Amino acid sequence: MIFSTRRTPSPPAIAALIILAASLPVGCASNKPKPNQIFLMPAPEVYEEGRIDPFVGNDPVSRGVQPGVLYATDRKRAEPDDEQHDYYTLWRARKLQLGVAEVRLGQDDSMTWEQARRISLLKNRTEEYPLEVIGIDEFGTLEQTVPPADDQTERSPAPGRRFIEEVNKRLTVADKKDIYIYVHGYKVSFENPILVAAELWHFLGYNGAFIAYSWPTKPSVWAYFADLENAVNSARYLRTLVIDLAHKTDAERIHVIGYSAGTRLVSRMLADLGMYAYRMDHEEIDRAVKLGNVILIGSDVDQDVLAGYLLDGGLRVADSLTLYVSEADSALKFSRRMFRGRERAGELLDRTPLNPRAKAFMDAHPELRIIDVTEAEGGTGGSGHSYFRSSPWVSSDLLMTLLYGLSPEERGLVREKDSPIWGFPPDYVERLRASLQ
Repeated sequence: MIFSTRRTPSPPAIAALIILAASLPVGCASNKPKPNQIFLMPAPEVYEEGRIDPFVGNDPVSRGVQPGVLYATDRKRAEPDDEQHDYYTLWRARKLQLGVAEVRLGQDDSMTWEQARRISLLKNRTEEYPLEVIGIDEFGTLEQTVPPADDQTERSPAPGRRFIEEVNKRLTVADKKDIYIYVHGYKVSFENPILVAAELWHFLGYNGAFIAYSWPTKPSVWAYFADLENAVNSARYLRTLVIDLAHKTDAERIHVIGYSAGTRLVSRMLADLGMYAYRMDHEEIDRAVKLGNVILIGSDVDQDVLAGYLLDGGLRVADSLTLYVSEADSALKFSRRMFRGRERAGELLDRTPLNPRAKAFMDAHPELRIIDVTEAEGGTGGSGHSYFRSSPWVSSDLLMTLLYGLSPEERGLVREKDSPIWGFPPDYVERLRASLQ
């Protein structure tokens, strides 16, 4: 199972970055995970008290699910004498490396599957449970991503074939033959996206195959602008990975979840695939990319840039594009300040009714979904930016979208009058559960 139970900017920018750093949740020193850990997120509300239990009869080991979370990264491999990084560094590798990582839940290897299941479903936990990467198995480099002038990296199809085989093994034993890819935000280490992917896959009941995409970021607020350039560079590798998975695996759909600055990779990938599929009809697109739900959470992309990506064909290549937005996202507020007032795609700034042309566009594109998390339980906690893990309502909405492909209305969300925005009503959880009966 994935949870092992065996064992220098300008002065104004500097000021904005200091404020941004202060706005991010830090916790107290005695209740803070290590840099290479996260604490298990709260149980999604839809699972409260086991009314809906994704783990019934779903011990992954007994079902033959391979242990570990698959990963793809364009970070540089750490040297044996590297005292700061266990596996990969914060620097670019200029190629895409593939592998699988083992994740442990708890302080040691003593936790059983039944204990992990019970803890996962507790609504009010009395203690924190860390997730930690305890080992990796690197397969090697995806052959088509090796630069032409690179004379140090072996060019071999074997790593790519092994990765595809591992994906297909997971799909063979899954009820849902889908691939899920999680793309992290900025200021985190290699391990972070693997741990988030691990818990999302866990709460999906180990359905399908989950891949963590780890692009080069530095765990420092001062690296913000450098990370944004890395995001643009890494988008090509993400696009290459998606096309490879679409052509070579047994997946029916590929879903991509981008968070914060990671939405820069995902949205650029959409634009690139839109141009790639410019002359294709819908059936040809479906065979070529197999994109299902593409989800942008707390997106740090300039709204005008994202709009351009969609006009370049981004809306044609996925079954749906969901934007989770918030009025209370302080991280995006300061990002907007650093970019001289340019609005971020993850912000909710305008609730005025649509003009006739805008309404006609939204009516013609129901696959574009904008969801306001401001009224969701836990949606504004901390900096109001990490709600997809901290809010039991938002995590429920995200997981049920991925697991069942339900529309916003089917999930219990309510659309505001004369607006494209969906929101969380007070009885959201009851509505969602009723849809799942």
